[in-house]
Parts: sequence; structure tokens; C-alpha cells
Amino acid sequence: MHAFARHGDAVLVAWVLMPDHAHWLLQLGCQESLSGVVTRLKVTTARNANQVSATSGQVWSRGFHDRALRREGDMLIAARYIIANPVRAGLVADVADYPYWNCIYL
Repeated sequence: MHAFARHGDAVLVAWVLMPDHAHWLLQLGCQESLSGVVTRLKVTTARNANQVSATSGQVWSRGFHDRALRREGDMLIAARYIIANPVRAGLVADVADYPYWNCIYL
């Protein structure tokens, strides 16, 4: 995920990798559609995951769920919500104890 921080004019603002899914907060630019960026993100991370685990095959499900944010202030709120997922799921007591996340607002 760290390697994907910026591709083209899209920015990966925040992400968290959960045991059975991921949350990504992307800020799109003008060059590529959301679908194109998500496809590239899935291809890149699947390739890396398969390489690290010495396996091959599908990593991500087809499709994705999206929500558009209209105001700049909503980005920070959404980033905080995403990053807190491991705490809400009971995986850790403090997000600092969870290793699979990042946010550009740090």
C-alpha cells in the first residue's frame, strides 16, 4: 500500500487493511476515473501480495463500494473513521498498535 501512495494524479489519502477487507480513501485528480484507480490499486497490491507469499491467484473480490465526499473537511473525518476500523473491530485497543494502516494527515 505504501508504494501506491501516489499514482498519476490520484492520492491514497488513508487506508487500513483488515483481516478480510480493506478501506481506501482516494482523492482523484482529473486524469483517471475511480474505477481505473481502484483497478490499478487492486492489481498492484495483488501482485505484491502474491510475490511476498510466493503464491498466485485472486486476492481481491470483483467490484467495490464507493462513497463520494463533497467537502474538503469531510476528508479528515473519513480518514479518522477508516483508521479507527481495527479499534472498532476489537483487533486492538489503540490504532497505534495496529501495523496495517497509513494516512497522509499524520
